[in-house]
Amino acid sequence: MELLKILKDVEILSVNGQVDIDIEDISYDSRKVKQNSMFLCIRGNSVDGHNYIDDAIQKGAIAILIDKKISYKKGITYIRVNNVKEVMAIIGKNFFQNPCQKINLIGVTGTNGKTSTVSFIKQILGYDCKVGSIGTIEIYDGKKTITSINTTPESLDIQKNLNEMIKNNCRYCVMEVSSHALVLNRIDNIDYEAAVFTNLTQDHLDFHKTLENYKNAKEKLFYKTKSINIFNIDDKVGEEFFNKSLNRDIKTYTYGVEKEADFKAANIKLYDDRTEYDLIIDKQKYKVSTPILGNFNVYNTLAAITTCILLGLSREDVIKRVQNLKSVSGRLDKVENDKNVNIIVDYAHTPDALLNILKSARLFTKNRIILVFGCGGNRDKAKRPIMGKIAQQNADISIITSDNPRFEKEMDIIEDILCGIDKTLDNYFVVQDREDSIKKAIELYEVGDLIIIAGKGHENYQIKGDKKYFFDDKLIAKKILDEKE
Repeated sequence: MELLKILKDVEILSVNGQVDIDIEDISYDSRKVKQNSMFLCIRGNSVDGHNYIDDAIQKGAIAILIDKKISYKKGITYIRVNNVKEVMAIIGKNFFQNPCQKINLIGVTGTNGKTSTVSFIKQILGYDCKVGSIGTIEIYDGKKTITSINTTPESLDIQKNLNEMIKNNCRYCVMEVSSHALVLNRIDNIDYEAAVFTNLTQDHLDFHKTLENYKNAKEKLFYKTKSINIFNIDDKVGEEFFNKSLNRDIKTYTYGVEKEADFKAANIKLYDDRTEYDLIIDKQKYKVSTPILGNFNVYNTLAAITTCILLGLSREDVIKRVQNLKSVSGRLDKVENDKNVNIIVDYAHTPDALLNILKSARLFTKNRIILVFGCGGNRDKAKRPIMGKIAQQNADISIITSDNPRFEKEMDIIEDILCGIDKTLDNYFVVQDREDSIKKAIELYEVGDLIIIAGKGHENYQIKGDKKYFFDDKLIAKKILDEKE
C-alpha cells in the first residue's frame, strides 16, 4: 500500500525522505520486520522502540514512525508524530482497510467472566458460521489458534487479526476488552456491533490507582458500539452504565437474576454436573439446562444467551445450544485422576471471583473445601488481605502460597494476605512453594472434600523476577496424584 494512504488522517509533525513508496508490511517489533516494511517506534514501560531502529532497517524497514528527534539515515523515510501509540491505531485501520466494518465485532468487558462469556457466545454463534475470537487465553482467526500475550492485543494486532478472520470467512469476532486496552489506545478506531458488561469489582488498582478510574475505563467501550449495549443490571456499575446508555441513540438491554431485566434467570438449581434455571423474556418462560457449573456462570451463560438472541438467533436455538456448552480451560477445570480425589483448578484471582468460586463450590461439595491460593506480585496490593479474609471465611482450610511473585519477595506477598487472616483460628497453612502447597492439600484430603487451586487457571507458567518457569496447576496436581500410593 502507498505510504500516503497509510498516513491518511494522521497528524504529522515532520517528514524526512520520500513518501511515494509502497509499504508491504507494518510492525512495532523489530524482530518481526520484513522487507519494504514500516517500523513503528512505540514506547513501553521498559522498552523504547526508537532504540531498535537500526535493527529494523537491517531487516528491511524503509519507513520509520517516530515521536522524538533522532538522527536520520539516507534512503529511509522518517515520519514524526506526537504519539506513535495513538497513531498506530489509525495506521492499522488504514493499512488493513478498516476490517471492523466487514465483520460483526462483539466486545465483552468487566472484571470477571469475560473469558467464559466470550467462549459461550462463540460456541453458540459457531453452529451457523465461522466465529473468530480474541481473549486472555488465545486468538482464533478462523483457521489457526495462537496463545495470547495480553487479554486485548495492541491496536495493530487487532486490525491484523480481524483482517485474517475476514479472509478466513469469519462472520463474527467476539473479543475480551480489558480496562488497560481502553486506556492505552488499543481499541482506538475500532467500532463494535455489540458490547457486553459483566461486572466491576476491585482489580488492577496498581494500574488505575482508583476504582473510579477503573470504572471510567470500562465505560469507554459502550461509546464505541453501533447497535447494541448489554448490561448486568444486578451489578451497581452495570446499572449506572445502563442508565447512561439510555441517553444514546442505541438499543440497550439488561440481564440479571435479582432485579427485573429484559433477560432474567429465575428458579436457579445448581448440581454437581449441570445448572438449570428459567429464562424469562417478555414474560415468557423457557427452561435452560447447561453443563456449565457455578452460580457465577448463570450470569455468564445469561450474558451469552442475551447477546446471541439480540444478534438474531431464535430463542429456541440458543437454549438448545446452551445444553452443549463446554467450559473454558482453567475455569472450574476438573483434574481427572484414578484416586477419586476431587480437585478443580480455577483462574479466580480477584476478591469477587474467589468468593464466587467458593460459594458455588459449597453448593455441590459434600464435605470440606480445601483452598490453595496466592496473589500476584507487582499487582494490586490492596486486594491481598481482602482475599485472605474471604478464603478463611468461606473455605474450611486455606493454604496460602506463591502465585506469580514477579519482582516481589514471595513471603512479603504472603504476609500481605495474612493481614486479612484471623490468626487465632487454626484453619490455614502457609506453604511458600506452590507445588508443595498442592501436595499439602492432597495430603489433607478426605473422602467428600473438594480441593480448589485458585489464581492461575489456564496459565502454564510461574513468573519469578523477569523469568517464566513452566508451572501448570492441573499437571502438577495430576503428577502428585499419580505418584500417590
